[in-house]
Amino acid sequence: MAGALKIVTDASFDEDVLKSDKPVLVDFWAEWCGPCRQIAPSLEAIAKEHSEIEIVKINIDENPATAAKYGVMSIPTLNVYQNGEVVKTIVGAKPKAALLRDLEGFVQPQA
Repeated sequence: MAGALKIVTDASFDEDVLKSDKPVLVDFWAEWCGPCRQIAPSLEAIAKEHSEIEIVKINIDENPATAAKYGVMSIPTLNVYQNGEVVKTIVGAKPKAALLRDLEGFVQPQA
């Protein structure tokens, strides 16, 4: 289901996300969430096109502690973490172009 995107868990979150040396976009999602499935191909495409940001997924049903810690109330929620802090939050499914606009400053424009 996750394709090319790395899966993180409550246990690996600190290491994979908070200690990363580059920005990490975390997709808080669940198997039953239709909008989460809608944005997955866009996130995979962005991940392939933009090595300057890492995109990972965390299943909130399997990893409730991290979702609770960051106050994730609705999914999909996309949090961008930089230097261990949430620096951007995007809630809801959006087309790829809108996601890229939201991620300006973290991704380089395509030539």
